[in-house]
Amino acid sequence: MKNVTVTKRGASRVRNGHLWIYRSDVLDPGNSEGGSIVAVRDQHGNFVGQSLFSDASQIALRLLTLADEPIDRDWWRRRILKAAGRRHLSPDTNAYRLVYSEGDLLPSLIIDRYHDVYVIQTLSQGTEAIKALLVELLVEEFAPRAVIERNDVKVRALEGLELVAGTLYGPDPEQLEIVQNGIRFIVAPLGGQKTGSFLDQRENRQAARAVAHGRALDCFTFNGSFALYLAGVCESVVGLDISAEAIDTAHRNARLNNFNNVEFREANVFDALHDLENAGERFDTIVLDPPAFAKNRSSIKAAARGYKEINLRALKLLNPDGVLITCTCSYHMSEEMFLRIIAEAAIDAHCRLQVVEKRTQASDHPILLSVPETYYLKCLIARVI
Repeated sequence: MKNVTVTKRGASRVRNGHLWIYRSDVLDPGNSEGGSIVAVRDQHGNFVGQSLFSDASQIALRLLTLADEPIDRDWWRRRILKAAGRRHLSPDTNAYRLVYSEGDLLPSLIIDRYHDVYVIQTLSQGTEAIKALLVELLVEEFAPRAVIERNDVKVRALEGLELVAGTLYGPDPEQLEIVQNGIRFIVAPLGGQKTGSFLDQRENRQAARAVAHGRALDCFTFNGSFALYLAGVCESVVGLDISAEAIDTAHRNARLNNFNNVEFREANVFDALHDLENAGERFDTIVLDPPAFAKNRSSIKAAARGYKEINLRALKLLNPDGVLITCTCSYHMSEEMFLRIIAEAAIDAHCRLQVVEKRTQASDHPILLSVPETYYLKCLIARVI
């Protein structure tokens, strides 16, 4: 095993709980190969931990352990099984995140389960180097029908890795049916967003269903996610999304669950909210679940304007005692900033908002307090009073 020497700042960073050391804090890479596991040492030669090493990314080191222990097949098996053992889901749910990278102390590794199909993302040179091993462990421990890789995400380019998607084990499952809190969805692991579905909103949809009522509007509905949760408790639901393919799948999902009080429309949400206001439409429940507007720090100001606009327009459409479920999945948009934007929108809409609940990503996407990057999804449920 090669030794990588880091600055005092880099050593302190991981000793204080973070899992990343940036390239600027690497003093001597010790001729380490990209994708290898290395021993990290401070400037005095003291052992810091063992990490995945990247020779391309600005995140040069991703900590695996602070211990001087063998990192072998059994180590990876134990770490994956520990993550799996922390998942506690209702029996009417068979799709969830089995491994959430840094949140489960397995940096740059994501594994999602869709019933008997597992989807893996190896997002650094280190996890890419052991991809075959990881697939073997999944097959041995969980006996999946298929294992898919969705390594077509841009972050891999920062590691100098190819963007690919395909089947690594078993037959190619073009589509399959999953269940989320008793609601059935058709997903395509090799198509659509993320690994086939937005699993991180599952518990927020349940919370939304608990307070939803009357006429509902689900903006950025994707495959009908929030809309179908609301259909069982609301008089009617309108779902909006700009993607024709997503709307087609949403219609299929509504039929799959025998919901006939849901209407899906292909539309630009910003324009649609404006048109609904001009038409004098009103709703009792509105969901705003947009894509990440702030992809990086430089886009925060523009993102803030976008969040302000959709929340302002939504509030103007809500009846008294109406409920707003509004979300941001932008890590760079802090909770404090997001709440301030919504408060400003409420002032401009001339209404008062009562906080019902502040929420975050589902529990199978655990937040590691010492790694703030693991906390990205903010969800506010509020009532107009």
